Amino acid sequence: MALITWTAGQFGTNVGFADDEHKILFDKLNNLYDLATGGADRSAVGNQLDDLISYVVGHFAHEEREMLAKDFNGYTAHKAEHEALIGICAGLQTKFHAGEAEVTEEVGQMVKGWLDHHIPTFDMAYADALNS
Repeated sequence: MALITWTAGQFGTNVGFADDEHKILFDKLNNLYDLATGGADRSAVGNQLDDLISYVVGHFAHEEREMLAKDFNGYTAHKAEHEALIGICAGLQTKFHAGEAEVTEEVGQMVKGWLDHHIPTFDMAYADALNS
């Protein structure tokens, strides 16, 4: 079952690359969640975790380049949000691969909650600037 579903009404920014990348991000998160909560091999969970985090880092970098190119006023706060999540994810990734942490239902809900807040609050704020 999907942890999070992209809909234009809830998550649409009307910024083409961002919406496309968010859909892929959601698919990767849902795949990780399904593997982790469905009893998949630890190696499969680890591979999907690595893939998701790598994708998120690239997506954030893309958003940040676009915001800088348009001189978006909210760039600094937006980047700080990205860095905070990357820090949490990198910590989990390190602990997971060291056998000191698991990807759990709670981890999935934390990331979902972050996305539920971040996209409508921070990403939608750049829509006008990036579409200008």
